[in-house]
Amino acid sequence: MNNSATAAGSQWLLVALGVLIALIGLGLAGGGGYLVSLGGSWFFLLMGLAMIVSGLLVARRNPRGAWLYAVALVATAIWAVWDAGLEYWPLVSRVLTFAVIGLVLALVYPALARASGATAGRGAYGLAGLLGVSIAATLAYMFVPSHVVSASSEPAIKPVVPGTEQKDWAHWGNTTAGNRFAALDQINKGNVDQLQVAWTFRTGDIPQSTGAGAEDQNTPLQIGDTVYTCTAYGKVFALDADTGAERWKFDPQGSAPNWQRCRGLGYFDAAAEPAAASAAPLACAKRLFLPTGDARLIAINAQTGKPCDDFGDHGTVDLKTDMGEVKPGYYQQTSTPLVAGNVVIVGGRVADNYSIGEPPGVVRSFDVRSGELVWAWDPGNPNTTQRPPAGETYTRGTPNVWSAMSYDAKLGLVYLPTGNATPDFYAGQRTELDDKWSSSIVALDVKSGQVRWHFQTTHHDLWDFDLPAQPLLYDIPDDKGGLQPALAQVTKQGEIFLLNRATGTPIARVEERPVPQGNMPGERYSPTQPFSVEMPSIGNQTLTESDMWGATPFDQLLCRIQFKGMRHEGVYTPPGLDHALQFPGSLGGMNWGSVSVDPNTHYMFVNDMRLGLANYMIPRDKIAAGASGIEMGVVPQDGTPFGAMRQRFLSAAGIPCQKPPFGTMSAIDLKTRTLVWQVPVGTVQDTGPLGIRMHMPIPIGMPTLGASLATQSGLLFFAGTQDFYLRAFDTGNGNEIWKARLPVGSQSGPMTYVSPKTGKQYILLTAGGARQSPDRGDYVIAYALPD
Repeated sequence: MNNSATAAGSQWLLVALGVLIALIGLGLAGGGGYLVSLGGSWFFLLMGLAMIVSGLLVARRNPRGAWLYAVALVATAIWAVWDAGLEYWPLVSRVLTFAVIGLVLALVYPALARASGATAGRGAYGLAGLLGVSIAATLAYMFVPSHVVSASSEPAIKPVVPGTEQKDWAHWGNTTAGNRFAALDQINKGNVDQLQVAWTFRTGDIPQSTGAGAEDQNTPLQIGDTVYTCTAYGKVFALDADTGAERWKFDPQGSAPNWQRCRGLGYFDAAAEPAAASAAPLACAKRLFLPTGDARLIAINAQTGKPCDDFGDHGTVDLKTDMGEVKPGYYQQTSTPLVAGNVVIVGGRVADNYSIGEPPGVVRSFDVRSGELVWAWDPGNPNTTQRPPAGETYTRGTPNVWSAMSYDAKLGLVYLPTGNATPDFYAGQRTELDDKWSSSIVALDVKSGQVRWHFQTTHHDLWDFDLPAQPLLYDIPDDKGGLQPALAQVTKQGEIFLLNRATGTPIARVEERPVPQGNMPGERYSPTQPFSVEMPSIGNQTLTESDMWGATPFDQLLCRIQFKGMRHEGVYTPPGLDHALQFPGSLGGMNWGSVSVDPNTHYMFVNDMRLGLANYMIPRDKIAAGASGIEMGVVPQDGTPFGAMRQRFLSAAGIPCQKPPFGTMSAIDLKTRTLVWQVPVGTVQDTGPLGIRMHMPIPIGMPTLGASLATQSGLLFFAGTQDFYLRAFDTGNGNEIWKARLPVGSQSGPMTYVSPKTGKQYILLTAGGARQSPDRGDYVIAYALPD
């Protein structure tokens, strides 16, 4: 009786397993057949057919079903290596699921043999053991960090010479050169594992949305014994550098319908000016400059938190002046103002892709004391150098500067990373001046605002490849034993341009290469684009079907179908009425966090994200009313013949379709212009398929967004990941050597300082939430070594 029941149960198990395998095969064969019809790989069709036959045989209790599956599994492994090489994650995607099914079949094979009347041996259990060990080892290796590029050697650490230590963090990028480097080494590779939270401050100003809404992307400042931080909604706090105790708070009482963020404050100290002794004394000698989401520039007394009454209108300059109509959310300040000597310079974010004729992209310089306009650079009218004539405005719809600018006091030049004349994806209406200044580095004379040189990184930009990052100003050793003034600019398209910042001529060779041409009615196309051929390119390879990926064969198959159904011709694939794949997409590549650099090793540290954009153009009469697409979706592009659809290139599970990593940190030697090391950054601990958190620290490398911090002790701090950690890397080899769990994610740039009171070094950042996460916070957290 018991034997009979056991046999019946075993038979039903075999039937169920066989049917399941056949159903999986049916899905693969159906999708695989469609992929073949698109000109794609035959593997999924053939494997699906093999699984259908295998499953039906197993359901009929025929051992040949298991043998057929074994042959198919071996063929799968051979195909996987042929298709993907020996890369870990691509192989896992192709083989692991099929190996698990093979393990189950091996375990039930003795029952399958007995059900057919044959004698079952123990060989199947040995095979199951081998598969089980292999699968376990594969799963365990998922948790092992692995370099994309490993360092061949490591530079020596140079101790900080006494008396040369950094005193203040007075600018968003630490200096107006944007180096994000601190000559401090109290916290070093030997003791970083002892770091602990020294204090935490809660602002009470929690961002209430994600993406195009409120985001905490602030890097605080530190002057003397005070830390200054701002929130996404523009509130400013002064904190004691040793305790985090609040000293004062300023609320601008501002509002904006979208894109609320304060990436940083400007700082001016009248006593630090060369002409300070002869200048009239200021009641507000140390002042902060706050940019607001409703287009104001506010000067705040850094010691009291009160507006500086002598600046503008009782502390405020209205940046909507001379701009024409400015609808709420169409023009605002999101990046730090640049304090360059005795002027403060601002650009502004302009709403992308709504229409032509949006607010002007003018860049303006104001006197730091009075708030009076010193000069204006109007990309659409070179004759307008201050205010436009009465009754007129600055030129509307021109390229803007939404990211952070840099300043070289010795050369007297300000460096602007420009955006595009809106909209982004159709540009048949752009003027000659629009095309001249879009997606360029523009060097202006700090005193007059006159253009000294400019260099364009994308011609007639149809991809939203506006320059997102602060230019790095750095002196590079030349081959004559001297130094040459350089500027390094990272881009959304994964190119890095290295120029002489005095002249704008390339230091690393740039080639104009032919690029694909489009066929949109009324559009024009640049026949070539600039490629920085003597600097590393990061995450911008031309994708092939074999680059497609998925956590399972099914989502890899769907990604392959998506890919074969789109036109992809490399970085500069032009948008059209058909579906086109842009990789990297409009987020990058590299974005606003910019870079950091260690001047002792000449290493520049670059973090990136690798997110494709699937897009197509939509005729005007097909655009539904109310389309906005601030982040993704349909953008109207009113005033042009076409709107556009933008979608992230993701699998059905919400995972990027191309193979990992999806975000990395790289070290580039600026002296030799070589990629020294590259590591995936971030795990799936706080994210996962369909938005479900995996709660596993698998270091696959996730999209990054934020700034890094390099210190002279050989440490690189970074928190702009999709999991909730502040990390420290060894700058010599890229190894992660410390991390601390944050209460929520962070897009903040870490900064560091030594307290003038206690002599203690702190690492400080804000944590308001990672970009993709619904978890929001209001934390300012300082780390230090134990007493």
